[in-house]
Amino acid sequence: LGSLSGPAYQVLSQSKLIVTALMLWAIKGTKQAGVQWILLVLLMLSLCCYMIMKELMLEPHRQHKEQADNGDASWAGIIFTVLKVIVSCLCAVLADKYMKDYKNEPIHMQLVQFKVAWLATLLVISCFKGNAWSKGMFHDWTPNTVYASGSFIVKGWCTMYLLAILDSMLKNVGEACTVLVTYFIVVFHPGTSDVYENETFIALMIVFLAVVAYLVSKDIVKKAEMYDKQQAAKAGRA
Repeated sequence: LGSLSGPAYQVLSQSKLIVTALMLWAIKGTKQAGVQWILLVLLMLSLCCYMIMKELMLEPHRQHKEQADNGDASWAGIIFTVLKVIVSCLCAVLADKYMKDYKNEPIHMQLVQFKVAWLATLLVISCFKGNAWSKGMFHDWTPNTVYASGSFIVKGWCTMYLLAILDSMLKNVGEACTVLVTYFIVVFHPGTSDVYENETFIALMIVFLAVVAYLVSKDIVKKAEMYDKQQAAKAGRA
């Protein structure tokens, strides 16, 4: 992944919205209406525009040669990024499916079952990680590592609760909406050097409105489907 530039990685990562929708269709049979597909593509492209614009604004004086060296994406980087997106979306959709199938079990019990499997996988991976066991699992940890780990723990548990309560599509759409919250935290936090920019704010508002439009469209599509069924039933009785 190190061979990809920031914008290239972010653009490829945003394809998870479309990939998740396709996997939901294939695995769970959950279809998106035409207007929902349009809104998902709009949301994905607006996120891509924001990521690219942010990168260009961060490095306005970068020389052309540096752009060529750092911006060119190797095929290996592209392939691994796409595989990462596919695996991530597949795991989310499968977790969504089976947490709904076994909804009679309490959510915390389902989460513990997930985490036990993840812990076993991590222990196996750590055996191939050089001196992880000889120096100790927490040898190189710093306070920043602890803070980052804590934030990922909270994010991970909240994500699984969202999958149990909502679905994998809404989870990814919600993550897109957090870009706006993150921007305001970075801009207004006293410890950061970022400043408010109209261009960035407008780009983020497009992302936010695309998220709102998709969420609103779900109820509209559901009502339209119910209306079509009613009309079909009336036509059948006639």
